[in-house]
Amino acid sequence: MKRHDKLLKMIWAAMFLALAYVLPFLTGQIPQIGAMLLPMHIPVLLCGFICGWPWGLAVGFLAPLLRSAMLGMPVMFPKAVCMAFELAAYGAVAGFLYRIFPKKKRFVYCALLGAMILGRIVWGIAMSLCMGITGNPFGFSAFLAGAVTNAVPGIIIQIILIPVLIIALEKNRKIQTI
Repeated sequence: MKRHDKLLKMIWAAMFLALAYVLPFLTGQIPQIGAMLLPMHIPVLLCGFICGWPWGLAVGFLAPLLRSAMLGMPVMFPKAVCMAFELAAYGAVAGFLYRIFPKKKRFVYCALLGAMILGRIVWGIAMSLCMGITGNPFGFSAFLAGAVTNAVPGIIIQIILIPVLIIALEKNRKIQTI
């Protein structure tokens, strides 16, 4: 990989990290709205698709921890810690699957859905471990509520927005240069 390409990926990753930091402000600092719209997930997924899995993993892991350390939102433990693992999985899986799948529209959706499913599973495992440390049980119904039921609006936004952006970038050959 050329030095220029590495620098370009680093710049894009920094932009996605900044977006992950800023987008939650759009939810008005109401945690319930943020949990429904998942504003940090979108830049992390885009980073994985555009910059590749290592950058997606790094941005995904750092975004909630950085935001928690600087603003106190989300609360560091267990929320930000578990989100760090979830978003790292999102970015890494999206980037990895996008690179190995054929460059056809339907595979953008496959990579996205794979990342969304695996990320939610990682979040569930992380929550189980973190809640186990505190002595509070985290059962399957809590997993379903947190990973699926409460997140439906954000899931819909991701399924609509991410493929449209990635396909548009592919069409304009912007992803190949990054």
